[in-house]
Amino acid sequence: MKKTYTILTFSLALLLASCGSEDKKATVDYSPAINVKVNPVEVNSNSPFLSVSGKIQATNSADLSTRMMGYVNKVYVNVGDKVRKGQLLVSINNGDLQAKSAQVNAGITEATAAFNNAKKDYNRFKSLFENNSASQKEMDDMTANFEMAKARLESANQMKNEVNAQFTYSNITAPFSGIVTSKNVEDGNMANPGMPLISIETPGDFEVMAMVPESEISEIKKGTTVDVLVKSINKTIKGKVTEVSTSAKNTGGQYLVKINLDKTDANILSGMFTTVQFPVERKAKSAMVLVPSEAIITNGQLSGLYTVSQSNTAMLRWLRLGRTFGDQVEVLSGLNSDEAYIVSSEGKLYNGAKISIQ
Repeated sequence: MKKTYTILTFSLALLLASCGSEDKKATVDYSPAINVKVNPVEVNSNSPFLSVSGKIQATNSADLSTRMMGYVNKVYVNVGDKVRKGQLLVSINNGDLQAKSAQVNAGITEATAAFNNAKKDYNRFKSLFENNSASQKEMDDMTANFEMAKARLESANQMKNEVNAQFTYSNITAPFSGIVTSKNVEDGNMANPGMPLISIETPGDFEVMAMVPESEISEIKKGTTVDVLVKSINKTIKGKVTEVSTSAKNTGGQYLVKINLDKTDANILSGMFTTVQFPVERKAKSAMVLVPSEAIITNGQLSGLYTVSQSNTAMLRWLRLGRTFGDQVEVLSGLNSDEAYIVSSEGKLYNGAKISIQ
C-alpha cells in the first residue's frame, strides 16, 4: 500500500505541474502600449569644415556675492529688471558692524586724547632738554611715549577704514549697468561669504565659448572670422576668434576658444547652444554619432538609451560615450548610424515594455 500511495502522489504532482504550465502559456500581456517619440541617429559628417558646439554668454557679466555672513534685510530687484551702475541691489543686516563701528569710534577718541597729551609732554620736555633742564633719559622716555601714542592713533584710524570697507559688503550694488539674470536669495535668507546672490549682465554684447578637440586646435588662429549657427532661432551670425586656450589640463583634451559675435538684430540670449564653423578643413574624417543628453539613461557608471526592438518593445542599450557638444553627446560604441532611439515617452520605460511610436 505504501508503494501504491507514492506512485499516485507522484502522478498527481505531474498533473498539477502540467496544468500550471498550460496556465502560464496562456497568459497574455494586456498592458497598454507606452507612447514614445523616436529620433534617428544624427551623424555629423556632412561638412568638410571643422564644426564644434558652443554656448552663448554675455561679454560683460557678474555673479555678485558678499564677504560677510548675515540675514538679508531686503532684495530690491527681480529677474529681468534693468539696473544702473551703483544701484543698491541687496542689503544685509549689519547690526554687528554698527556696534563694532561705535567701539572703533570710541577707540579713536581715546587714542586722539592720548596722542594730544603725549605731544604736549614731548614739546615741553624738548624745550627743557634744549635748555639743559631735562636729562637725556627723560627726553628719550617722552619721545617713546609720543611715538607710541601716535602709533595707537594710526591703528585706531586703520580699524575705522576696515569697518567702513566691511560696510560696503553689507550693501550689494551693481558694478555696471545691465539686466538682472538671476536672483538666488530672498528677504530673510542667510547670506554666506562667496555665495552668489545676484547675477547681472550687459545686454547686446555676446560671445560664444566653444570647445575644440586637440586634433584640430593647431589650425585655430586668433582673429579668424567664423560662422555661428544659433540652433534655437536657426540664424547664422558672424563672429571673430578673440581667445584660444593653450592648455586642456582641466577640459579633458578639448581646448577653449572664445568668439565675439558681431552686432545683430537677432533675438539671441545667454545660454543658447550654437554650432561654430571654422574656415579650416576638418582633419578627422570619421563620422560622429551624436544623441541628445536628455535621452541618456544612467545607472551607476553605466550609460545607455532605449532603442526599438523588432517586436515594437523598448530595449535598453548600454553605450560608451565620448565628448559632449552643447546639449548632445558623442556615442563611441553601442549604437549604429542606421538605428533609431527613443528620445521621450509618456510613461516609465523598462526593458521589454510595449511601445507605440508617435
